[in-house]
Amino acid sequence: MPVATAAKVDALRVDFQSNARLADLLGVSRSQVTRWLKGAGIDPLNAEKVDLLELVWSSLLRLYEPDTARAWLLGLNPNLGDRRPIELVRAGRAEELMRAIRAERADSFA
Repeated sequence: MPVATAAKVDALRVDFQSNARLADLLGVSRSQVTRWLKGAGIDPLNAEKVDLLELVWSSLLRLYEPDTARAWLLGLNPNLGDRRPIELVRAGRAEELMRAIRAERADSFA
């Protein structure tokens, strides 16, 4: 059974330590995150962003400690043409992100 988007929002809010940080990462208003946490519906586009951020974040935590994973998410990445991974989360570019994470994984085992 899939995990509800609201549960993912709550888990990400805890991991990123505030509604404000999560809102910034997703490119939405703080009040939007608060409404989602209170049970307001989430539109399909933002639900996809939440799903993708949760996928990327959980994948990164398998490779790195949280501070390093956060730096990877926010920093420029050569595997992404020197773009920031979080920008690709906001744009819904799942395939590119997962390729970059696979490259990270391959480098960490090399």
